[in-house]
Amino acid sequence: MSERDVDAAGVPDLIRFEVAGRDPEAAARELAAVGAGQQWVARRTAEAFSYRYTAVGDSEVTVRRSRTTGFLRGVIRPVEHYVVQWITSGSAAVEVDGERVDLRPDEPTLYPTEQEFVFVAADHDQRLVHLHRDLVRRVAGERYEIGAGPLRFEQPRSSDELALGRWNDALGALSRALRDGVESSSWADAKRGAVDAFLLLFPPHVDALPAALSLPKNARVRAMVEHVHAHVREPVSVAELSAVSGLSVRSVQESFARVLGVSPLTYVREVRLDRVRQELLELDPRDVTVGDVARRWGFAHLGRFSAVYLDRFGEYPKQTLRR
Repeated sequence: MSERDVDAAGVPDLIRFEVAGRDPEAAARELAAVGAGQQWVARRTAEAFSYRYTAVGDSEVTVRRSRTTGFLRGVIRPVEHYVVQWITSGSAAVEVDGERVDLRPDEPTLYPTEQEFVFVAADHDQRLVHLHRDLVRRVAGERYEIGAGPLRFEQPRSSDELALGRWNDALGALSRALRDGVESSSWADAKRGAVDAFLLLFPPHVDALPAALSLPKNARVRAMVEHVHAHVREPVSVAELSAVSGLSVRSVQESFARVLGVSPLTYVREVRLDRVRQELLELDPRDVTVGDVARRWGFAHLGRFSAVYLDRFGEYPKQTLRR
């Protein structure tokens, strides 16, 4: 299902649908048809198979629920929404770049919707809220000094009762406002409240971009740099940056050298190193290893990774993690 931002009059599109049944093959087809993912595999577990997927709201905010008695596995492609999910029963996991993260009951988690990932679940009941990126940026711009750089978000801390309480209150307001309809003022207020609660639960960070990118003459380089920051966990090639900017491969190389003083792939590596360092500073060494974090950001050879990390930050990654 295609979700446009707004119609010609500037009004968000209505979103309302339900698919349900007891046939695994029908579940795979219908979940793909409503845009819930692709390449679904569905099968029976211990009990008779059943599924139900519902969505209500508009193209800026939708409230969704997915319930399955059985097994599900599908590929979720990048979308123009931030998606907060939590399971209330059963089991579910997200697999990103070969790494599996099990989802915990009643714990809101932000899906990695900037890249493709795999969703796996069994006998689960899941709630989801889709928030369009443009709406989030608009509200965040009023709350924080975010500039024009790509937004990133922290995962919530389970001990942050204030943020969790605000999020639950916002969900209740969305539910009540839906009774008045998505054209109502109460729905508009509830959407704004949901984004405010989202930003409290998942505090935003903005990648600092080089000052030279603010010059109009460097607009194409800025577009490529923003693409790097938004997709840095994925393989980023010079050919891809060429397509983003409309420049030839040679011009891409020359533009990065002229404006940033490095090659495109060196810039990608530096952004990844910055992301690794941020995680090493934030994570508990009892819960993670340097290798875990390095591989998550695309560094497969740990010896070479340690060398370039030392060269950039003046200390070994293990020293950063132990701070």
